[in-house]
Amino acid sequence: AQDDVKNGFILDGYPRNLAQADALDHLLAKIGQPLDAVVKLDVPNEVIIGRCEIRFAAEHRKDDDPAVVRDRLKVYAEQTAPVAEFFARRGKLQVVDGVGELNEVTERVKRALASETAAANG
Repeated sequence: AQDDVKNGFILDGYPRNLAQADALDHLLAKIGQPLDAVVKLDVPNEVIIGRCEIRFAAEHRKDDDPAVVRDRLKVYAEQTAPVAEFFARRGKLQVVDGVGELNEVTERVKRALASETAAANG
């Protein structure tokens, strides 16, 4: 309802499970705010673990420990991955290759959002 989001907003990392997805769906319907797109960055688990191993070796952050990351990926597969299907059934899911340099992935996301916006506007 604030001016800073009148042209839209991004929810990063939310919803994380089907209950949250359903709640978001109901909230957006209640406030009359359509959901334009959901972007899922597709990155193989081995790549995620490899990236975290490098950060863990350099920074020793507990959440980058490969064992912790493997556990988080398991939770993701059980709880968060089904959210993609939830939004796919609504025709809102855009899957983007998340492997590559930041600028490459950013351009893929922009293209996916542009194609979603074009489709929504007819």
